[in-house]
Amino acid sequence: MEQAIAYIIMKCCRQLMGEELSGLSINDLQNLENQLEMSLKGVRMKKDQILTDEVKALNNKGHLIHQENLELHKKLDLMYQENTELQKKVYGTRQANEASRGSPPNYTFNNGYDLHAPVHLQLSQPLPQKNDAPEKPMKLG
Repeated sequence: MEQAIAYIIMKCCRQLMGEELSGLSINDLQNLENQLEMSLKGVRMKKDQILTDEVKALNNKGHLIHQENLELHKKLDLMYQENTELQKKVYGTRQANEASRGSPPNYTFNNGYDLHAPVHLQLSQPLPQKNDAPEKPMKLG
């Protein structure tokens, strides 16, 4: 009895993989196709949910990093002000004013984006990939 059940399960698995389809009627093939489509739909829904959750988590992380970045900028500004005040005390008002005429030192980098704007991620459909083989094989090493 157990061997018969195992045989049926193996046969069903093989049919789901597209094997051992000979002898199946049109109705059997249609049922198999419907079963595969429902399974694939479930897999895609689960994958989309996982990706959506990951995007939300990354957006939250990005927001936290953005907030931390703003706080660090505030601390830098405060340190710059304190440094200017100390220079005034040590070197006198005239030299400290000359030293502080320029703008505060820039501790940021410019990547073409507004550094103070939050980043928002979202899912999008993948672009179709070309299956063209490269004209010349790449040399490694």
